[in-house]
Amino acid sequence: MNALVRPRQGRMIAGVCAGLARRFGITPLTARIIAIVLVLVGGLSAWAYVLLWIVIPNEK
Repeated sequence: MNALVRPRQGRMIAGVCAGLARRFGITPLTARIIAIVLVLVGGLSAWAYVLLWIVIPNEK
């Protein structure tokens, strides 16, 4: 598995979903859809996204 980093290419906002997608071997679109659904049903808040944005390092 790849290391969890926010890639410089393929970002939409901060690269969190792209980084998670790369790490878990799914497409970035799938990761973004999952994130949106989780936000809408209340399982994941926008705060979690911001926290991951801060915690996950940029790709070198």
